[in-house]
Amino acid sequence: MSTETSAGPDVLADPATTAPRGSRVRVIEVIEETADARSFVVEPLGGDGDNGYRAGQFLTVRVPDVGTGSARCYSLSSSPYSDAAMKFTVKRVAGGHGSNWLCDTVGAGDELEVLPPAGTFTPASLDESVVLVAGGSGITPVIAIAKSILFAGSGDVVLIYANRDQDSVIFARELQQLERRFADRLSVIHVLESVQGYPTRRTLSMLVRPLRDRAVYICGPTPLMDLAAQVCAAEGFPASRVHSERFLSLQADPFTDAEPGDDRDASGEVVCRIRVSIDGTERQVPWTAGRKLLDALLAAGVEAPYSCREGACSACVCSLTEGRVTMARNEILTEDDLAEGYILACQAEPVTDEIAIEY
Repeated sequence: MSTETSAGPDVLADPATTAPRGSRVRVIEVIEETADARSFVVEPLGGDGDNGYRAGQFLTVRVPDVGTGSARCYSLSSSPYSDAAMKFTVKRVAGGHGSNWLCDTVGAGDELEVLPPAGTFTPASLDESVVLVAGGSGITPVIAIAKSILFAGSGDVVLIYANRDQDSVIFARELQQLERRFADRLSVIHVLESVQGYPTRRTLSMLVRPLRDRAVYICGPTPLMDLAAQVCAAEGFPASRVHSERFLSLQADPFTDAEPGDDRDASGEVVCRIRVSIDGTERQVPWTAGRKLLDALLAAGVEAPYSCREGACSACVCSLTEGRVTMARNEILTEDDLAEGYILACQAEPVTDEIAIEY
């Protein structure tokens, strides 16, 4: 899903001396998907950066700054199992600085600065059968999930894809090729507003009702995502198996290691201890006053994942296994996510003296 966004740290430092955390990639091909959508195939420069990523993740791209943030996040439409290089897809947005800059000025041979792939809109297993619901450019992470399951797993895929009309269908030819190649495992159901009208509750209910045993991944315009989630709830899908990808506009510069004020806000007083389990190892980290959980981890040298630092993406999600925290901002996690113990490290503040988290 293409969207207008931003993101940012590694170690807390004086903002005046922070180093960039991005890497550079070269655009090796630009593909015209529709009249207003382009895909950019990229490769790391001279081994700079890591091409490793998971299906459904997004790439944060630096764009010329015009006072509304210096980066935008675009979902990867490629699969690490079927595509030789990373590919992200951008749909032009009326008045959108990032999308118009990319679509109008970036071509093969140009270089871009990007952050590592991030995000948790990823399938739990490639052997699990899924329902994918996409609208417009929301197909971008969804097709990556579909390709990964089809090429590297054993699950079946039902894709419900809503668009204005036939000309608006992004990846139309690629979807046709996938249908032919995986005819026994992939079903694509197109819902065109010009033909059937906008997707209705009744239509979606009829389509998903026989598939209650599957996980659901939803991406697209907010009204469609809300409707699809409501339909799944009404049809008895467990909330833990219904996943939505949402992006919100951010304001901070994601390509610097720290935001102004990080050091000044921290008083140095240890308010609690964090027990963190990450990559199979466990560490104890002090949490000082005035810092969010993510800042405390990074200051202690823990390589915790993150992207936006503003509570508007899911890259920093971790599981709270002991203690209690509050979150200054949360635009991503649902009530069910919170009930299961998931928190955003970039927004978490301590409530209890002992905190344990797990990545």
